[in-house]
Amino acid sequence: MGASEHTSLCVDPDALTSSVRRVLDPLVGRIDREGLYPTDALREFGRLGAFRHHLASQRPDARCDIAAAIDAIGAIGRSCGSTAFMAWCQDACSWYVEQGRSESLRQSLLPKLASAQVLAGTGMSNPMKSFASIEQLALEAEQVEGGFIVNGRLPWVSNLGADHVFGTAFRVASGPNGSSRDVMALIHCNWPGLTMSEVPSFLAMDGTGTYGLQFVDVFIPDDHILADPIGPWLKRIRNGFVLMQVGIGTGIIEGCIELMRESNLRLSHVNAFLEDGPDEIEDELLALRHRTGQLAQAVLDDADSQFAQVLTARLMTSELTLRATQSAMLHAGAAGYALASPVQRRLREGYFVAIVTPAIKHLRKEIDRLMRSGAR
Repeated sequence: MGASEHTSLCVDPDALTSSVRRVLDPLVGRIDREGLYPTDALREFGRLGAFRHHLASQRPDARCDIAAAIDAIGAIGRSCGSTAFMAWCQDACSWYVEQGRSESLRQSLLPKLASAQVLAGTGMSNPMKSFASIEQLALEAEQVEGGFIVNGRLPWVSNLGADHVFGTAFRVASGPNGSSRDVMALIHCNWPGLTMSEVPSFLAMDGTGTYGLQFVDVFIPDDHILADPIGPWLKRIRNGFVLMQVGIGTGIIEGCIELMRESNLRLSHVNAFLEDGPDEIEDELLALRHRTGQLAQAVLDDADSQFAQVLTARLMTSELTLRATQSAMLHAGAAGYALASPVQRRLREGYFVAIVTPAIKHLRKEIDRLMRSGAR
């Protein structure tokens, strides 16, 4: 489908905010405490156009607007960090397809991802850690006629369901001398040989459709291969992959600023002695948004120096999210310690921003590697 065939623009920020208040706000408690997966909310956000900002082929103006994608994720995150994370998963998977080699997937599947008619996960936590020499690549494959046979296990993949799709990478032995290459593919959850299993309950984020995946002779056809080998493609998608995560953090931070100001309505006389007040956090948030917006303009710049700046912005997001969530708890005091309090939920969501791939330690490791290699 060409850009000229699209009749709907990307979502208006006010329309998305209104939709979040109407369809997501009432579900936040159940998402957090019961692990509710908010299918209808995600699909409505998709119908509004929240997941197409960064997809040039799915926009009438053929632009890639990563900054707007970050803002849309943030608008969702002001209400619910779990749902913002799933919005990022949706955006990340469609980003893989948009930048991948499969024209058939761009034609048949990408419009459905952009509208959330098909929901999607990323499956790239293990591969990203593998490429950073943190852990081994979990999936192995054999190339056969018409595609690949994949085996192995991914312990956690989010935003999944029986009719969902996700992207991931696997290693293929490519020669008698033991050489190998890594390949990226788009996979359907209902393919034969792929088993989804429940994972243990988390501290937070149980409503994210997260499953363990076991691959037993799963056949992946050639038309679902996004990159072979993965190297050049990974350099093209990594800035967008990491930058869009900033929206998860900025949404949570904004929510915390609101909570701090609510607490100050009755406790400002003592909250004034806390180090990180809402005004200070807001000033740093504005600076982070400006920095991210500048980086978004060069999202397809595959230079290591650009990626180092992207990683730094992502690290700043994690650090500011931790400060904002802790400060919101301290502003609320004992009231924030109640199980039903949104403040303690935000605290738990903030830890997730700090540990989800790329985690703070992963970010610092990669920034150090890039600096040592001369990415100035």
